[in-house]
Amino acid sequence: MENKLIATVDIGSHSCLMLIAAFEDAPAAEGSEPRKILVPKLQKAEVCRLGEDVYDEDGEPKPISEKRIKELCDIMVKFRMDLHALGASLQHVVMTEAMRRASNQAEVLDAVEKAIWMRPQIISGEQEGKLTYRSVKEWHGEDIVTVDIGGGSTELSNGETTFSIPVGALKMFKEMGPIPGPEYKKFVKEAFKDVSFKGMTKKQVFLIGGTGTALAMVYLDKQQYDYKAIEGLELTIRDLEAVTTRISNLSKELRAMLPGLENGRHEVIICGLFWLKSLLEKLRVESFKISTAGLRFGLLYPPEAEPEEKPKAKRVPPWLKKKSEGEIS
Repeated sequence: MENKLIATVDIGSHSCLMLIAAFEDAPAAEGSEPRKILVPKLQKAEVCRLGEDVYDEDGEPKPISEKRIKELCDIMVKFRMDLHALGASLQHVVMTEAMRRASNQAEVLDAVEKAIWMRPQIISGEQEGKLTYRSVKEWHGEDIVTVDIGGGSTELSNGETTFSIPVGALKMFKEMGPIPGPEYKKFVKEAFKDVSFKGMTKKQVFLIGGTGTALAMVYLDKQQYDYKAIEGLELTIRDLEAVTTRISNLSKELRAMLPGLENGRHEVIICGLFWLKSLLEKLRVESFKISTAGLRFGLLYPPEAEPEEKPKAKRVPPWLKKKSEGEIS
């Protein structure tokens, strides 16, 4: 891992994220081995809202419109210009939940490839969750749970178990509008119907994604994105409720003026905060931390070796076991 600028692009259901970073020497603790850490140099976020086209009530796959594809490609061209201006080497371009559902995947992949000069990879929810966990683990250690709330899906991981729930802030907004009403209780019950949180409860939770970043910026009243101020910020459920109430009481126009809620985030943020509270209750925690890491970081770390599966012990029937014991004696 040379100390040079490397980059990734994460094309989500609501936003496109570009990361330009470099591996640098970490401060060495006494008695520990020297190691490299990934340090962000430039991060950009642009709203694309691909999920607007594919999330529908009937659940059937829908195509991403020509208008959205054009907007997406314009974003990719801007990202490519930044990459070339800084001499950064683009390592990965990935697409997530919206593209997993889109009926015209090949058309979108071809268009994006022409715009950014690299063919995107559509990754699964499990891959997304594992890479996100890796990115946070590198900064904050193990024995944690990562919760990545995106526009169309939510990934949870504790390092051993990773799963994706097809619920996100943009998808909720499409179903319930900017502020969930009485129907939210039924929505949550259905979302958690087949989900098991075994092995994930009562651990340190790290919230990833646009919902977490926006929540932190509103809470801190930070007009500009500052990852150093946001990274590791700890909030309680009471803090979450206070911010949710504050935002909900504002008109749409005033909500859009809050820090971190520009470019359409003000429309989906309340849905994301409602969903976050429901997740925290299931995880049985009273507080959580926010991390600015995520998929775009995880893509840049060298792959970890998969844990070896332990061979299953052969089960000997009782009658055979008795026979064998009799033969020995």
